[in-house]
Amino acid sequence: MKKIEDYVRSIPDFPEPGIIFRDITSVLQDADGLQLAIDSMQACLKDTDVDVIVGTESRGFIFGVPIAYNLHKPFVPVRKKGKLPCETISKSYDLEYGSATIEMHKDSIKPGQKVAIIDDLIATGGTVEAAIKLVEELGGEVVKVVFLMELAGLKGREKLAGYDVASVICYDGK
Repeated sequence: MKKIEDYVRSIPDFPEPGIIFRDITSVLQDADGLQLAIDSMQACLKDTDVDVIVGTESRGFIFGVPIAYNLHKPFVPVRKKGKLPCETISKSYDLEYGSATIEMHKDSIKPGQKVAIIDDLIATGGTVEAAIKLVEELGGEVVKVVFLMELAGLKGREKLAGYDVASVICYDGK
């Protein structure tokens, strides 16, 4: 039986020398790998009382929607600025080289709802930290954050201290 790590393609020296890029497209392109990834991420929510699944653009959608479907929970997308049609709230955050802004609809989370946030990867943690702030601004409670992969060398988990964070795979480096 293959482990999820067996489906992840590692590409050395991309995007720059010394970096090993962990490519999930090889997971998505294999039916068994995709099923194992979704099942493994969903298993991280096994004992968690959750009302809403939130996924960040775009790979958080890939994994978050089937988990929401399987658990019969609503799914809320967190999108890049300017992509959502109704009234939104937004949060800007720093990237390695610059900044970005994400948004969610103002009516997407009700006060008191328990929220699980799903994404493919935690690197520096900036995107999900911003998503957490959006959920909390709307009165939601983030009860779990689940990632397929974690790059521990970038210390993103430190940004999410105080939250219940799980990753299916953890790589030591960057």
